[in-house]
Amino acid sequence: MDRAGEQGEAPPSEILRRFYTTLLENFGPQGWWPARTRWEVICGAILTQNTTWRNAARALRNLRKAGRLGWRTMRQTSRQQLERLIRPAGFFRQKARTLRNFIDWAERAHGGSLDSLLGKGNSSARAQLLALQGIGPETADAILLYAGQQPVFVADAYTRRVLARHQLLPPSADYHAAQQFLHRHLPADASLFNEFHALLVEAAKRFCHRNVAHCEQCPLGPYMEKPLKSAPRDSGGLADFDLQAPAQAGG
Repeated sequence: MDRAGEQGEAPPSEILRRFYTTLLENFGPQGWWPARTRWEVICGAILTQNTTWRNAARALRNLRKAGRLGWRTMRQTSRQQLERLIRPAGFFRQKARTLRNFIDWAERAHGGSLDSLLGKGNSSARAQLLALQGIGPETADAILLYAGQQPVFVADAYTRRVLARHQLLPPSADYHAAQQFLHRHLPADASLFNEFHALLVEAAKRFCHRNVAHCEQCPLGPYMEKPLKSAPRDSGGLADFDLQAPAQAGG
């Protein structure tokens, strides 16, 4: 469903541009993804699955403090030690397995070179990532966007929630449908996708909560046809913990 709301018959591309400009003016640049290396971005994308970024950041700090955040040092770390270090991120056994599988696969398939993997182009790299156990669409796209600087929009639950409540998407829109919508109506620009995704997540975290919408306080409130006093529970799997907010991490 593409709609222009109270803005007349403006096309979705124009509405999205207004959203981006408004959020940037109010929140400022978000500085995603806060990491020292591309491998750290990949680790963060895996560790933040099904948890908050605060917990993922604690796991990353543990790895850095133990000197195990590097590609080679993590490969040399025992599974038990890795699980202990990343325990704050939750699902630590599965995530330790995913991290080690990723490293082993990248060594076999790409000689341990992220340039080789991320230089393959969106479609090829994404297909390879999705073939790995423990890597879903959001994690794969976060890796491509934030580590690979490739124009792939991470259409996570926060993004879908904001767009659905502005009736740019149906409430039941899934990840793929939301991403297609954004790719169709935005220029293929990795820097734009990076900043816009971060801004939408920030808007959702501050104002567009899962069960309560604070439209009167939200910078995007004026664009609502009828501001919400409360919000119905999301359908279509719009959970709070799909991809969290790395800009909140600190350290």
